Amino acid sequence: MSTEIKVPTLGESVTEATIGQWFKKPGDRVELDETIAELETDKVTVEVPAPAAGILEDVAVQEGETVGVGAVLGSIGEGEGDGSSPAPEKPKAAEAKAETAPETKADYGGGAAGHAVAPAGKSGDGASGGMSPAPSAKKIMDEKGLSDGDVEGSGRRGQVLKGDVLDAIGRGAPSSPQETPKAARAPSSPAEESREERVKMTRLRQTIARRLKEAQDTAAMLTTFNEVDMTAVMELRKKYKDLFEKKHGVKLGFMGFFTKAVCHALKEIPAVNAEIDGTDLIYKNYAHIGVAVGTPKGLVVPVVRDADQMTIAEIEKEIGRLGVAARDGKLAMADMQGGTFTISNGGVYGSLMSTPILNAPQSGILGMHKIQDRPVAIGGQVVIRPMMYLALSYDHRIVDGKEAVTFLVRVKDSLEDPERLVLDL
Repeated sequence: MSTEIKVPTLGESVTEATIGQWFKKPGDRVELDETIAELETDKVTVEVPAPAAGILEDVAVQEGETVGVGAVLGSIGEGEGDGSSPAPEKPKAAEAKAETAPETKADYGGGAAGHAVAPAGKSGDGASGGMSPAPSAKKIMDEKGLSDGDVEGSGRRGQVLKGDVLDAIGRGAPSSPQETPKAARAPSSPAEESREERVKMTRLRQTIARRLKEAQDTAAMLTTFNEVDMTAVMELRKKYKDLFEKKHGVKLGFMGFFTKAVCHALKEIPAVNAEIDGTDLIYKNYAHIGVAVGTPKGLVVPVVRDADQMTIAEIEKEIGRLGVAARDGKLAMADMQGGTFTISNGGVYGSLMSTPILNAPQSGILGMHKIQDRPVAIGGQVVIRPMMYLALSYDHRIVDGKEAVTFLVRVKDSLEDPERLVLDL
């Protein structure tokens, strides 16, 4: 008797996923609840556990294919298995290159290879393999004035899915019949093509690219800068880090101080913690702070909920938990939703200065940078201090320049005099 392997529930508003990797091949022995495959959604990576112990009989969906919730991925039969069966055959990379090279475009600012804007005059049947676009995709295409030939489908038999349409729009597909689509990537010369590698973007990378571009296109984004003397925080951390770790079981880093300083500033300048909804402004009387975390698959932003009500120790513990979950690909959907403000620490990679892009629909994001010893004038004398540049990118539609500068100064004041954080000043 066989047991079907089905796509699990993927979370609120997530209806489909891409097969990222199979960890077993037909004929292999699997144990109950052993991870046998990995699914990639727009937001997180989901592991598929084996619903029964036995032999993996067959794989119905190959890596790179898109499936919906509840779809059958394969089946498990009874027996021990010897792992000797051949792995399922995958499409040859060379064939994929030959088919897509003249028409696809892969760039960070707008989508994925394989989801390219079709050249003018390409027939709709060619883009969708004879299948009509999915209903959700068709609705958006009708609203934006897109035809079948404007969007390359990634579903089964080339069906155009909702994500394909959003990706195409993000890359510059025409949103009305009068607009002109961007030119397709020019084919490489034979000598160059042999030294190139075409890799399909993961769904997470596609979503990152689309959201960043949408944020730039939607918000009136502006960045203001300041610098902070990290001497007081560094001395406080050096003095208490051992005692802190012994008592709380977590290391005392800089993110706890920065998160707390941001929460204090948000209380004084609530516009930075608000968002625009049509013609309304929504002010948040709570602070859910997103913390940008780099992973091998791309940047994710898990959320520290109600950070304004936490101690520095509680914030450090939660950031530590979310960081480990992000790197292990085990973030839950709830961990990624509801943020009101974001902190991005490019300093861990050596960044000295940057202009971070908003995490829509939020109205503000704080960029931290490398701590570097620099000469500064204090009390009429030039001294060497550990300095960090701070960058606040904000939506000028809702946050005025005075409010943005004041917010950044309040963060600076709290970090240069961390006793203010303890005394709630």
